[in-house]
Amino acid sequence: MTRTAGTGTGAAPTRFDSVDPRTGAVVGSHEVADEAAVRAAVTRAREAGRWWGGLGFAERRRRLTAWCARLAQRVDELAAVVSAETGKPRDDARLEVVLVVGHLDWAARNAQRVLGRRKVPSGLLMLNEAATLEYQPYGVVGVIGPWNYPAFTPMGSIGCALAAGNAVVFKPSELTPGVGRWLADSLAEVVPEHPLLQIVTGFGETGAALCRAGVGKLSFTGSTATAKKVMATCAETLTPVLVECGGKDALLVDVDADLDAAADAAAWGGMSNAGQTCVGVERVYVHADVADDFTDRLVSKTRTLQTGGEPGAAFGPITRASQVDVIRDHIADALAKGGTALVGGAESVRPPYVEPVVLADVPEESRAVTEETFGPTLTVHQVTDLDEAVDRLDAGRYGLGAAVFSRRRGEEVAARLRCGMVSVNSVISFAGVPSLPFGGVGDSGFGRINGEDGLREFARTKAVTRRRFVPLLSVLTFGRSPRAVGLLVRLVRVLHGRG
Repeated sequence: MTRTAGTGTGAAPTRFDSVDPRTGAVVGSHEVADEAAVRAAVTRAREAGRWWGGLGFAERRRRLTAWCARLAQRVDELAAVVSAETGKPRDDARLEVVLVVGHLDWAARNAQRVLGRRKVPSGLLMLNEAATLEYQPYGVVGVIGPWNYPAFTPMGSIGCALAAGNAVVFKPSELTPGVGRWLADSLAEVVPEHPLLQIVTGFGETGAALCRAGVGKLSFTGSTATAKKVMATCAETLTPVLVECGGKDALLVDVDADLDAAADAAAWGGMSNAGQTCVGVERVYVHADVADDFTDRLVSKTRTLQTGGEPGAAFGPITRASQVDVIRDHIADALAKGGTALVGGAESVRPPYVEPVVLADVPEESRAVTEETFGPTLTVHQVTDLDEAVDRLDAGRYGLGAAVFSRRRGEEVAARLRCGMVSVNSVISFAGVPSLPFGGVGDSGFGRINGEDGLREFARTKAVTRRRFVPLLSVLTFGRSPRAVGLLVRLVRVLHGRG
């Protein structure tokens, strides 16, 4: 990614290039949207949102499923853009697009069931009132997306927001603007009447402008530090936010686990996409009785992984150049504090690539254990039992996802973990289930995309009551009788006083 200066000495850049991190070749050139451009996009989106919201659930579903069909037909085309801007292997990019299609289709087909107006019980005391609940669109939703999964992650917010009846203004990462532009263009082919999904490209200033532009809600995915800035900016206008931040996810291996499956999951969870996955595995806690056997299997699997830009590589480069320094620092800190390199080491960092690294005996206070590395590295820790592992995980500040391998205790341990998502005897599988919400706790953020909870995130709750008949005990009036409240209290005691 390179900036192109505007005219005049010291002028702010007006355009920037996205580049292939494998080669440095320019993939595309994009405008730096200033505050005026962002506000204009939001103004256009308000009109689009009014029209889109007025279509109703059935018509929105028809058009969104048509978009799904268009995406399914052009998986390879979108995957090529994803691969070019991130450097990830072609099949990884194709898998990402397949997940986009599945989640978008679910949101489109389930929005009316989840968000449509429905009757709710009024209760005995308000029996004379008919009560209904519905969810209305915000109108315009702002989305600030990441670069590591530039289609799948933001489309969780975009798909739910559209299905709920909103228009969207999307600011993609400056590293992957072409993916955002491709998505918007493909939707415009299916819904040409209004600019339903608009793209504003640029850097942090563009994102800050989107926060201040008057959107009904803003969804952000990125680092915890940046999320705090986004929240502070949105607080200026009381704009509600959804934030999905980083993680330091762990995989737990019990004494009765399928060790080969657990090792395979750890290798995939830790190394796929070059470790640049918010719900990827960064730590492994393994029962001491099987630690040596498990570690041998993990080392064997990771040593076979090939890194590079070739079609057959297991994973590609580190997309953001500055992240290489973080990975290098975490490896060095772990080794300096007594850790042992079982696979790779400091020499594995060869920008823009980092080869697989597996570390053992790393102290819990090391940055490789406490901070998000976002690279193809794993730390392996022995524990006396999974109870100790749970205590170590829950002591951390992150709480995004986790994985548990155990034949007997998997679901029990999963229920105890302080995090938003857990896979039992698999890894990251929760992200592939469209009906499940995605999000975390603590420094991993709050709010949810995907699933029923994700749909509700992008709609306002509206409660309505309608009087059906005059109540026998009228207490919501200055004209109530002196005996009315007394009778009401006695009725409450009869109904609820016995506990």
